Amino acid sequence: MTNRYRPGTRALEVIMILAGVAFVSPLYILVNVAVKGDGDMTNPLAPARRPSLDNFVEAWNGAHLGNALINTTVIVVLSLALLVVAASLAGYTIARRTSLWSRAAFVAFLLGLLLPFQLATIPLYQLMQQFGLLGTIWGLVLFYAATLMPFSVFLYASFIRALPIQFEEAAEVDGASPVRVFFSVVFPMMRAVTGTVVILNTINIWNDFFTPRLYLSGSGTETVTVSLYSYVGQYGTQWNLIFGGLIIASLPILAAFFVLQKHVIKGFAGGLKG
Repeated sequence: MTNRYRPGTRALEVIMILAGVAFVSPLYILVNVAVKGDGDMTNPLAPARRPSLDNFVEAWNGAHLGNALINTTVIVVLSLALLVVAASLAGYTIARRTSLWSRAAFVAFLLGLLLPFQLATIPLYQLMQQFGLLGTIWGLVLFYAATLMPFSVFLYASFIRALPIQFEEAAEVDGASPVRVFFSVVFPMMRAVTGTVVILNTINIWNDFFTPRLYLSGSGTETVTVSLYSYVGQYGTQWNLIFGGLIIASLPILAAFFVLQKHVIKGFAGGLKG
């Protein structure tokens, strides 16, 4: 038999091993620092001399991670519910209408992808202050739904254009209204792209620090990222507590991923394909 293990194969294996080490190293540092005590923080790469779970307990209690996780979950769920409904309706209208205004609306959403939201930080802050939304969860929900709308509409419109229109026409012949056609016929066929929208935007909202830090500052309502920031001081940072809190904060996302792993893969494959 021909020996297929050639120098090129060996070089590829070495590259893959190095890539694996580069991928695992941050995870090792995260866990290693999280189990270290205050007197064992000289070298983050050195194994912990006396591994302990005390940092997780202190991070949970000191940063009030229980309330922060609830607040973050509520914000994510409400933002996604509003975003999915609004973006899917907008994407469906843009994809199925051929008028000039629908094309102009699609171009406007595409421009929203190019313009960073930081340009409107001060006007948005003043607007929320005028409407009494500062320091409230609803202000953050509206912010996320609006800023994440362009990308979501782009995904929905691109996906709907690839769907056959015959099912909608058949429902209209049977007397279904446009709203009934959308929610009974079209929306169930968009499960793949909806999964993609939910997955990508959940990660975006869950990991965001700047927005809740700005709009919820001083309200007592904190998200996970903001609550962990309490361990960052002017003269020192408690990295072991921060890393322990980060591991706790990542567990809900990891658990959801493993439970919905098949749906996540189908969402990416089907949603991005469309």
